[in-house]
Amino acid sequence: MRVVGIRVEPPQSQPVLLLREVDGERYLPIWIGQSEAASIALRQKGIEPPRPLTHDLIVNLIGEFGQTLVEVRIVDMQEGTFYAEMVFANDLRISARPSDSIAVAMRADVPIIADEEVLAEAGLLIPDEESEDGPDAKEDEVEKFKEFLDNVSPDDFKASGGA
Repeated sequence: MRVVGIRVEPPQSQPVLLLREVDGERYLPIWIGQSEAASIALRQKGIEPPRPLTHDLIVNLIGEFGQTLVEVRIVDMQEGTFYAEMVFANDLRISARPSDSIAVAMRADVPIIADEEVLAEAGLLIPDEESEDGPDAKEDEVEKFKEFLDNVSPDDFKASGGA
C-alpha cells in the first residue's frame, strides 16, 4: 500500500512523521529524531542546501554506484519500533530506519509503501477531507487528532503481550 502526505508534528518536542494512505483514510505515525525531521521538512519545503546533507549524499552514492532505488517499504513493527527496507531494481533489499529511508525516498522521488500488516496494527483512521459531513466535522476531527498527538507517546504503540 502506497502512503503519502508526510507531515512532521512535534508533540512534546519529539517529532512524529505522519504517512497517509493514497487510497484510504489511515495514517501511520512514526516517531523520528530531530535531524531526520529537519531533513524531511527541508525537502518538503523544496529548500536545497548549499552542500549535500546526509540523505542527499546517499541518493548521490546510489546513482554513482549504478543502482536504482525502486521503493521504500515499512515492513514491520516490533515493540513500538518500525522497520523499513530500501528496495533496489535488482530486488536487493537493505534494512534501514524508516526516517532515513523516507528522507531518501523523498529525494529519489520513489514510492513509500507500508505493508498491510503494519497499517492494520499501527494505522490510525481519520475521516477523508472531503467528508459529506462538511468542513466543521473535518475541523473537529483535525482538532481531535492534534489532541491525540499532544497526548500520545511511542510506548502507546508497543505491542501488548502474546500476539
